[in-house]
Amino acid sequence: MSGEVPAPVRVLLADDQPLVRTALRMVIADIEDIEVVGEAGTGDEAVRLTAELAPDVVVMDIRMPGTDGIEATRRITGGPAATHVLMLTTFDDDAYVYGALRAGAAGFLVKDMALDDILAAVRVVAAGDALLAPGVTRRLIREFANRPAAAPPPPPLPAITDREREVLVLVGSGLSNAEIAERLVISVATAKTYLTRLLAKLGARDRVQLVIMAYEAGLVSTSR
Repeated sequence: MSGEVPAPVRVLLADDQPLVRTALRMVIADIEDIEVVGEAGTGDEAVRLTAELAPDVVVMDIRMPGTDGIEATRRITGGPAATHVLMLTTFDDDAYVYGALRAGAAGFLVKDMALDDILAAVRVVAAGDALLAPGVTRRLIREFANRPAAAPPPPPLPAITDREREVLVLVGSGLSNAEIAERLVISVATAKTYLTRLLAKLGARDRVQLVIMAYEAGLVSTSR
């Protein structure tokens, strides 16, 4: 029925600082379409409560004692639950962002970001989209550029068209669908179609993974 009210987004808060969890819970308390269903103070507890409560989104701190947020994210996204993980980071000194992306994080929250941005991030990730703003993407690329090349190179990308490669480069550079459409002189709908094709062809889970693939394939310049 068109008059039905959608169920609220169910959120699990995972942070070793009780004050941070309390602040986030108070922020969300007055929001009708988001509810906190649990809190975890460690990565292990976050994994356990995710299995028990099946939240839509886990807001996960990267740095926690014992099992950190990256390993907890890896366990959650690798499990059967359809739960998305939104990492909580400072960006100014976190050196774990790349690992968080590889672990399956769908996006990032910065601890001092505005209330509306926090709520928007939770909604975006709950809907199955990746939250990776252009400015964040460029910062991640700079972080990647400073990392030692310890791992062997990934296998080459599957066959994609020249146009799809252009779109992948722009996604990896942090451009939104509207910006991609403007740059390539195509419609936003067409840009979305190319993005959908890339996700399917490359077996990527979301836009975040496309950014990683573009970087690892050497398609994105780190001198930006």
